[in-house]
Amino acid sequence: MHILIRMVRPQNTRSDASPTEASTAYLDQLDEERQAAMRTAAHPGSAFAGAPSELHDRLERAVAADAAEMVEVMLDLAAHPEVAFEEHRSVRALADVLADDGIDAQVGVHGLETALRAEIVGAGGDAPDAPTLGILAEYDALPGVGHGCGHNVIAVMGVGAFLALAALATDDPAAVPGRVVLLGTPAEEGHTGKEHMAREGAFDGLDAAVMAHPYGYDLADQVWLGRRTLSVEFHGRTAHASAQPYMGRNAVDAASLMYQGIGLMRQQTPPTDRVHAVIREGGDRASVIPDHAKLDLYVRSQRPETLKDLSRRVEDVARGAALMAGVGVTIRWDEHPPSLPVRTNEALTGRWVEAQRRRGRDPLPLGVVSPSLAASTDFGNVSYRVPGIHPVIKIAPSHIALHTREFAECAVSEEARAAAADGAYGLAATVLDVLHDPSLAAAIAEEFEAAGGAIDVPGYFD
Repeated sequence: MHILIRMVRPQNTRSDASPTEASTAYLDQLDEERQAAMRTAAHPGSAFAGAPSELHDRLERAVAADAAEMVEVMLDLAAHPEVAFEEHRSVRALADVLADDGIDAQVGVHGLETALRAEIVGAGGDAPDAPTLGILAEYDALPGVGHGCGHNVIAVMGVGAFLALAALATDDPAAVPGRVVLLGTPAEEGHTGKEHMAREGAFDGLDAAVMAHPYGYDLADQVWLGRRTLSVEFHGRTAHASAQPYMGRNAVDAASLMYQGIGLMRQQTPPTDRVHAVIREGGDRASVIPDHAKLDLYVRSQRPETLKDLSRRVEDVARGAALMAGVGVTIRWDEHPPSLPVRTNEALTGRWVEAQRRRGRDPLPLGVVSPSLAASTDFGNVSYRVPGIHPVIKIAPSHIALHTREFAECAVSEEARAAAADGAYGLAATVLDVLHDPSLAAAIAEEFEAAGGAIDVPGYFD
């Protein structure tokens, strides 16, 4: 006898797995506003003299001499992406390039195995009060996306700038009157490598620090939000969800209340504040009242003061949710150190703009690109210790976003190769201008102090 068993699909199963399409109307509006602003906006540039023109000519020739090698390094980093704290091959590639030019680079400095430091000492650079400027290079990649933020381009802009200044100092120490420090800074993506290094003295003694980031526009300045991370765990009491639900205290209820409370709070926050949350844990069986739930959150804002205020409000929502659900709560801030917003030094920025104009670019001023299109960077922590700039340089069409595979493709394009040379010159020229122009150096320091000076970054949120 044969028995036929027929598998019957349950009749109550419904499936429509396709999400709705997101409207591009707001992005289209922002693009129209940008295009209108770009027709009239212009950065004022710099009123300072900077370094002599003849030195800038020599600097450009030095950048050009290394351009082909820098492209090879840029492509090599892109072909072998390494994520935060694991950039062993990448940092070694940079150290080898420096060694080929006779520069001894230290690897594994300032508390991180994949950090790098090298120095140029020009005329008078050994003096205790010698002007000392830092050039920063990033080289970590994104999991699954590779160099979708273009850190391979950042790396060679920084190294190329440093090598060009080293060439000038070798030929004529008086051409570089002071000290220049190259810092390879790991773990920017999702972490705060620069803050780890700062706490180990990486930025002590620097008068200013400069770096540049690839983007879809040439911008002298752009908003970068401060960022904190937060984990919230709710502790309830289990019970049978049908027989005795009243004996339980539901941790998922608290998680849901917090998630919704954050959404309601957004109506009364500044437009550049950001809170993103995911519920990571929330029980295993629907028949059991869950006694544990966990949320992970990012909290971002445009100024240190508003980030502190937003942090307090988010914590209040967590405690209120726990109170409503009758559960306990554990709040843990900043598994990794927080990132502050970037405080841009305008006197430094003006010299970057002049250098880029010499290269045929015209960086737009702050405000042309909406501050709502803002991310975060650990360079913000540097900019509240010493004067700094973090301009962006175009390597991609404006509609291609950072942290995408499409941007990773742009990070090896012809436009990226041109930006690597232009950015290297821009960083080196800015440093050279400060070293040769005492009035510029004084203005940079005065502006930094007027903005509030250095703050206690590790203790700011305590």
